[in-house]
Amino acid sequence: MNSSGFMFNVDNGYLEGLCRGFKCGILKQADYLNLVQCETLEDLKLHLQGTDYGSFLANEPSPLSVSVIDDKLREKLVIEFQHMRNHAVEPLSNFLDFITYGYMIDNIILLITGTLHQRPISELIPKCHPLGSFEQMEAIHVASTPAELYNAVLVDTPLAPFFVDCISEQDLDEMNIEIIRNTLYKAYLEAFHNFCKNMGGATADVMCEILAVSGCSSSCIGISLNFPLSRLQFEADRRAIIITINSFGTELSKDDRAKLYPNCGKMYPDGLAALARADDYEQVKTVAEYYAEYAALFDGSGNNPGDKTLEDKFFEHEVKLNVYAFLQQFHFGVFYAYLKLKEQECRNIVWIAECVAQKHRAKIDNYIPIF
Repeated sequence: MNSSGFMFNVDNGYLEGLCRGFKCGILKQADYLNLVQCETLEDLKLHLQGTDYGSFLANEPSPLSVSVIDDKLREKLVIEFQHMRNHAVEPLSNFLDFITYGYMIDNIILLITGTLHQRPISELIPKCHPLGSFEQMEAIHVASTPAELYNAVLVDTPLAPFFVDCISEQDLDEMNIEIIRNTLYKAYLEAFHNFCKNMGGATADVMCEILAVSGCSSSCIGISLNFPLSRLQFEADRRAIIITINSFGTELSKDDRAKLYPNCGKMYPDGLAALARADDYEQVKTVAEYYAEYAALFDGSGNNPGDKTLEDKFFEHEVKLNVYAFLQQFHFGVFYAYLKLKEQECRNIVWIAECVAQKHRAKIDNYIPIF
């Protein structure tokens, strides 16, 4: 063990070990094989009792519902994460706080959208993710413009610095809300990237560092191939690709679209410039072909029956990156990776539960295995 490892362990060794212990409880393929054979949700509950989930559904009355299972899965994950956050000291505590900012953005957008559709705030608050809760959430319904949203709600939250580029007097409508979402995420990812980069060491390697490797296939258009693809690079590029595809057929101009791309991914700057010029899905796919990882994702996706969607392929690649994060020691990336792996596990369990509840077994195997 080098000296940096000793210093890391002084403040963070216990929590890294705890996180790796939590990771060992993630469901294996054998567990999924048992779950997909369940005939009822009670059978599902019984099989989960034999895993690290234990008796987390023991106090829930019959008949079980998928929504209850979903809520209890999230509750268990939040308890584990908050336990680690409560015992963390700087800079790990700041790192874990950064992770929660993404959930805060999602909560804000959910509340604004719900309010726009005249949904009562009391009905929306329970739908918010607990990791993104903040005191001012219930006051969001008073804002009718981004400027009011900032001044009345966000100015005293950690999201205030990310919101600077969103402030305007335009009314909040569906298009503006999506622009706000993506502008916030752009600023958030870039700030998180800079934080991890300044951390240095293995944390920067796993989360954001770019190790350049030359590649002749990219030289013709000036796009460099970089390896490995870090977590934040991947997240930034995924958002850029999805923003581009979702913008087709909308009123969003190419210039406005380009302003929403995070500038901390592997595709920055040349790939993003190419995405900004794209007019359809095939042109996006052409841009992706200059990046080995993304080319493989597009090649293996489709919209025909039995095909995996591009979103599924992104989720699969995300799982792979998060598993790789555990191959190094003495870094904060394991906390981010663990949370994302558990979220995918929760999606898997809920998917299987939905198929069991609806007796729709034809697609029950369409989950994304982790180990």
